[in-house]
Amino acid sequence: MTSIAVGILGAGNISDTHARAAQSIPGVQVVAVYGQNKEKTAKLAAAHNARAFDSLNDFLDHRPLDIVAIGSPSGLHAEQGIAAAERGLHVLVEKPLDTTTARGDTLIRAAERAGVKLGVFFQDRLKPDVVKMKAMVDAGALGTPILASGRVKWYRPPNYYGDSRWRGTFALDGGGALINQAIHTLDLLLHSFGPIVSVDARTATRLHSIEVEDTAVATFEFASGALGTFEASTAVFPGYPRRVELTGSRGTVVLEHDSLLTVDLGSDPKPAEAPTQDLTAKPQNVASPTVSDATPHRRVFEDFIRAIDTNSTPACDGREGRRSVEVVEAIYASARTRQPVTIG
Repeated sequence: MTSIAVGILGAGNISDTHARAAQSIPGVQVVAVYGQNKEKTAKLAAAHNARAFDSLNDFLDHRPLDIVAIGSPSGLHAEQGIAAAERGLHVLVEKPLDTTTARGDTLIRAAERAGVKLGVFFQDRLKPDVVKMKAMVDAGALGTPILASGRVKWYRPPNYYGDSRWRGTFALDGGGALINQAIHTLDLLLHSFGPIVSVDARTATRLHSIEVEDTAVATFEFASGALGTFEASTAVFPGYPRRVELTGSRGTVVLEHDSLLTVDLGSDPKPAEAPTQDLTAKPQNVASPTVSDATPHRRVFEDFIRAIDTNSTPACDGREGRRSVEVVEAIYASARTRQPVTIG
């Protein structure tokens, strides 16, 4: 594509990030915005010289339009993505793919039938130190996988849920801290250490007045035989950086927020290269849903556009995005039944 027209579906915090990310790419123009809140939709559209719509059908029929970036409530992703795909539009959807694998599968099939690209905003995959970590695992630098852990101990104030019509609801959020906040870190474990084949989990609502969990813990078994642990919460004040630790027979790598803290390989432990972020500054997302830096989302757009141009697969297509939803479903099922759940 020489000139790309992007439509922003949604007018909340994450759609603002999508719009800023797209607009920062040469040759890409945000041309249309659809949302249910007319004031927010008009404001977002005006910021990018785009047309505001309060009708989904009119928005999807607008031309020119090549890519639709979906940032609506999670439980609407598949329905709205299918409507876009059926009009021949490429679909880039905010995580999760949807709140269930069944709905996600309908979107995957619709995109395949229409011959359009489907991608998911798992922007952490493209962050520089995550790319390094993944490359080390793929090259065998860690040796045989042994143990993985992921911790997302964040905080959200009560109004994060109270001021929203959909956050913290089964119908539109699909769950709580796990499927909304911690799914990025779960995706990194899957992306780096491979498929998870069984889970044993518990969830609880310890702080917030919501329908769903604000705290979850799980143990995993990976297809490789490695074991894993996972913690997720939006009830840990004041909020702490996400942490991922991967251990193999040759050593361990530790990622905090988005930077490699340590690479301990063999008998010569050493610190990682200079981190790509200031580790003394607390990351914004540990206590706020606001995303001030749209660079990671820009990388997703650039990768997705490259996939369209070359007819290749995006860094996280629909089938890759489905994997984390499948594990989330298994965690919730295990927590409900208080029994281990096998995946696949």
